[in-house]
Amino acid sequence: MKIIGILYHPRKETAGTLAEKLKQSIESRGINVWTSSAWEVEEARKQVNGTDLLLTIGGDGTILRAVQTIVPESVPITGINLGNLGFMTELSVEEVEDSLNDLIDGKGWIDERYLLEAEIVSDDMQKSQKFYALNDVVLARGSIARVIHIEARINEELLTTYKADGVIVATATGSTGYSLAAHGPILYPQSRELLLVPVAPHLSSSYSLVLPDSAVIKLTLMTYHSATISIDGHINSSLSNNIEITVRHSLNTVKFLRIHPQNKFYSSLERKLKGKN
Repeated sequence: MKIIGILYHPRKETAGTLAEKLKQSIESRGINVWTSSAWEVEEARKQVNGTDLLLTIGGDGTILRAVQTIVPESVPITGINLGNLGFMTELSVEEVEDSLNDLIDGKGWIDERYLLEAEIVSDDMQKSQKFYALNDVVLARGSIARVIHIEARINEELLTTYKADGVIVATATGSTGYSLAAHGPILYPQSRELLLVPVAPHLSSSYSLVLPDSAVIKLTLMTYHSATISIDGHINSSLSNNIEITVRHSLNTVKFLRIHPQNKFYSSLERKLKGKN
């Protein structure tokens, strides 16, 4: 490895301190290192080119910001957990020094995860907008506590019109996030399937759907009061009536560089869901 980047949570003092400590340790091995706040996505993005490994210091939220920093580049991510759940992080603070040396020496393995591509189109837009999500794309009500109507089509075939607080389209990675809170199923992390999950439906379809990776989901907002779209919980925008959101598998993926055994998911699932690191 020639270049390693470090993204850290700016509101956790321990994250900044650990970032500086790791920077000095890695540079002592003759490797160039750059550091950035995970919240300064544009600044970090300028430094991504040529980076061999991106370390994140924080929790799963920091990793989601890192994804927005690197896509569409294929830079492996290794997460260091300072948060609570850490479904996507790999290392605890206590094991960083030894495990990081092993990763730099080529002893890790690549865990490839699938991304969603969301395209937003409305009558008043001159061109569509595209976003990428590792966890989920959420179309939901805004500040007014009223259900919204969302027409859902799969591969152009009408499924239903949801009357709900919102609809979640999630990846397998995102199946342990907001989708799970809305009673969606948990998928194995490397699964290619998509989830379509309504949020607090009112007198409309309440079941979740597991869809194949070829599915193209079109959601049309059919309401006149406020609504929002959220991409991985970090990119949020207000929406207007008749806006269309098309969600599909992206051609891009995210790669995690890991050192723990590949069969660790099941043994750690219950423990993490109970908030135990």
